[in-house]
Formats: sequence, C-alpha cells, structure tokens
Amino acid sequence: MIEGLNPGLILILGALLVPLTSGIIRSILILALPVIAVIHIHMLGLGTWGHYEFLGLSLEITRIDPLSRIFGTIFCIAAFMGMVYAVHVKDTIQHFAALIYIGSAIGAVFAGDMITLFAFWELTAISSVFLIWASRTERAYRAGMRYLIIQVTSGVVLLGGIILYYQDTGSIAFDYIGLSSIAGGLILLAFGIKSAFPLLHNWVQDAYPEATVTGTVILSAFTTKLAIYALARAFPGTDILIPIGGAMIILPIVYVVLENDLRRVLAYSLNSQLGYMVIGVGIGSELALNGTAAHVFVHIMYKSLLFMCMGAVLFRAGTVKVSELGGLYKSMPVTTVFCLIGAISIAAFPLTGGFVSKAMIQSAALNGGLNILWPVMLFACAGIMDHSGLKVPFFTFFSKDRGIRVQEAPINMLIAMGIAAFFCIGIGVFPGLLFDLLPYAPTYDAYSFGHIVSALQLLFFTVLAFMLLIRYKVYPMELRSTVLDFDWFYRVPLKRLALAVGRLVLFVWNWTLGIANNIVNSVINVVANTHGNGKALARTTSSSMAIMIIVAVLGFVVVFFYG
Repeated sequence: MIEGLNPGLILILGALLVPLTSGIIRSILILALPVIAVIHIHMLGLGTWGHYEFLGLSLEITRIDPLSRIFGTIFCIAAFMGMVYAVHVKDTIQHFAALIYIGSAIGAVFAGDMITLFAFWELTAISSVFLIWASRTERAYRAGMRYLIIQVTSGVVLLGGIILYYQDTGSIAFDYIGLSSIAGGLILLAFGIKSAFPLLHNWVQDAYPEATVTGTVILSAFTTKLAIYALARAFPGTDILIPIGGAMIILPIVYVVLENDLRRVLAYSLNSQLGYMVIGVGIGSELALNGTAAHVFVHIMYKSLLFMCMGAVLFRAGTVKVSELGGLYKSMPVTTVFCLIGAISIAAFPLTGGFVSKAMIQSAALNGGLNILWPVMLFACAGIMDHSGLKVPFFTFFSKDRGIRVQEAPINMLIAMGIAAFFCIGIGVFPGLLFDLLPYAPTYDAYSFGHIVSALQLLFFTVLAFMLLIRYKVYPMELRSTVLDFDWFYRVPLKRLALAVGRLVLFVWNWTLGIANNIVNSVINVVANTHGNGKALARTTSSSMAIMIIVAVLGFVVVFFYG
C-alpha cells in the first residue's frame, strides 16, 4: 500500500505534522515533503496502484502515466519553490493549508477514477481558501467567500456530471469523456470554471491578489493548472475549446492596460496564458498536447517568478500599486533582475522557456490548418509582452522615482526566485531536458530561423510601441482606479436582485404566517368560547339530559341523511 501511495497523500499526511513542529524542524519538514513526493513519483514509474471496491464502484487511487507524471513533477517543483519562498512565515495555518492544498492538487493529477478526482478536487477548494483568509482583512474575507462559493460550485457540477456519466456508461474511469452527452457537458463546465473560461474567470483576479504575499504565489501554480490537466485528460481534441481559448488570450489584454494593482495585472495575465493551454487541448494533436504540457511547466515557472517578485515588493514596500511605485531598482536590484528574467520569459524571448512552449502550440495551430488563430496568438503575444513583460517591471522598478527606499527581499525569497529564474532560462537553453518528460515523443525544433526572426520582430516592435506610448504620455499610467469586469454583474446588480427577491420572499412569508396565525387564533377563541371554563360545552350535566341530546342528534342524522 505504501509503495503505491498517491504522491499527493505524502504532503497531506505530512501537513498533519505541521502543528506539532516549529522553527527549523518545521522548515525542514515543509521543504522535504515536496522532494519526497517527486522522488516517489519517479521511483514508482508508470502504472496503477490502489485498486479498491467502494459501493460497487472500482476506485483507482494512483495512476502514473506520461501525462500525469509531467504535471505531478512540475507541481512538486512549484511546491518546493513555494515552501522556500514561505519558509520565513511563522503562521501555522498558512503552512498547514498550503501543504493540504498542494497535496490535493497532486493527488487529483494521479487519480485514476473520477470519485478520487472529485475528493481531491473539493479538498483543493476548501484548503486553498485559507491562504486568502490568512490575510485577515475584511476584503480578503469577502473575496475568500466568493472564491469558495465558485470553487465548491465547480465541485457540485462535477459530481452531477460524474453521476450522469456513470448512469450512461457504468464507468467512473478518468479517461477521455468528450461532449457526446449531458454528462460530458457538465464535466467540461466544472473543469471550465477552474480553468477560468471567459465570464467564469473573475475569481482569479478577485481572490488571488487578496491572499497573503506567499499565498498568492502558491495559489497561482495549482488550481488552474490542475483544471488544464483535467481538460487534457478528458477532452483532448474537443473543437469548442479552440474558440474558448482564443477568447481567453484576447479578453484580459484590455483590462491589464488599465489595472493599477500589479498583482491583479499578473492575475489577468495568468488568464491569458491559460488560453494558450486550452487551445492546445482543443487542437488535440500530439504536438499540441506536448505544447500544452510544456507551457504549463514553463508558465508555472515564470508566473511564479513574477508573483514572487511582486510579493517581495509588497512585503518590503507595502504596496504593488502602479500609482505608488517607481525607482525600486535602486533598493531591490536582485529582485529587479529576477523580474526581468520572468518578463522576457513570459514574452517568449528566444533562449527562455516561454519561447519554446508557445512555439509548439503556435506550430500545432498552423499544422492543424487554423490559419486565422495564428495571428490572434501573435497579437496576444504582443499584448502579453506589453502588460507583463514591460508594464510590470517598468512601473515597479524604473518609472518615476517616488523616493521609496527599502531593503532587498529576504534571502529565502531570493533563493526561490533564483530557482524559478534558473528554470526559465535553463528550459530555453536546454529544451531537451523538458522534452524528455513530455507525454509524447517530441519531434519539434523551436529554434528554426523563421520562428526566431518572427519572435524578435514581434518583441522589437512591441517594445518600440510601448516606449513611444510612454514618451508621448498616451499609455494609461499612474491611475488610482478600480477596473470593472464581468464580475460586476454578479457582485452588484445580481446581488441587489437576490436581496430584493429575499425581501419579497420574507414579505410573502410574513404575510402568510400572519394569516395562518389569525386563523389559528380564531379557532382557539371559538374553542375557548364553547369549551372554556364555565362555557356551555364544558358544563356538567345530568345523565338524562345527555341521553336526550344524543337521541336528538341521532334523530337529526337519521332524518337528514335518510329522510
């Protein structure tokens, strides 16, 4: 049983020791658990373990194949980086919740059946919300409640889909499902909620920036990428995912230009990057799925790196508002360098991981005859370069110096950033190291002359446009503002509608209750007037009188019914 233990359970069980430890012992524990888990994954090899019968259902607790292995591996690496980044934190709740959350995400990746998937799926929702509430602010509490409602809703929809799928097929195996039934549609919707499909995406920008400095870094790596894994497992080649992914990469670009909170900028950017992955799943070819898996890997690295840099700025300067930052390269030079590495990687600059993974998905789109989608993806690359590759580092470190002088980030934060930066560059320089982990045999050369030239041209003109917009003060900047997105509809008018309906229901209930009370009181009064103390029907009478009354009533009945 221990040999075939789901790797996610290693972190979940280890989390139970967190409240019992402190100091250096706890630090060693939280750093060792992800290492043990990744070693366990690769020692097990490929196969299935943990076969049980439960209520007539065949459970498969652990399944390791090439697709789950690469996701599990990157999750363990991200977990280690997150724990290094958070090792200075003394909050037991954060460490405990983070390990449960990470372990649940890893456990879901290696689930061989949908019941096991559902159990881990819901555990990720419940445990992750504590990383938001750990900020201990009213805004964080409210955002956490909205986040929890949406995440649990995803689980409820998933459970409904699983039940219908079992009724249709008699199976709960977590394999290809497709959209041939209502069950498939519900399961896709459940995965889509966690993948941040368009109009279902706002929980990312709402909740992630309200989490703690370390919590945001950890949250950014797991929930949405778990959903991408689920899509790749159950819906590869599903055509509807292609336009959905296209919308995902385009829609956030408008918002990030206007957004003042840089952690929220990165959250919007995260949405856009997820669009590439969804497109890859929708295309469904071996190259596209390899590109999706590769992009998940490098995205976690550069997005975690950027979130860590902004977290370090927030930790030292107390803000990540564009309107309040500038000139921090003087105080935080090492963080500045790491932020630039993350920026060029997300911009897909040659010799970075982002260049390799995006090239695979773009080539898969061309090979699949999606000629219209390819320029859309190029436009999105330019947009991503603008908001994450230029806006984040420029306005944080190089724009107008506001006289903020702080210490450099703590050493553990810098080490975590260094690990992420190493992977961002290392995968770009030596892509073969990543290709060996991909689910299909790689047959792709990212460094073709044409691709290098087109990428450099795109980046050059994007930088030029950004500089001109800044120079002539056309670029929106230094705005103390709140950007309204689709969530405004359910946070304001829908909330008001729900409250109005609630008040109407309460009015109808009180009105109905008042009528019922009046009826009951009338009955009580009538009974009291006839049967109360000293009343006619409560008086003692003689036997002869009683007999006369009975005979009279009997006579009336006989005459009335039989006359």
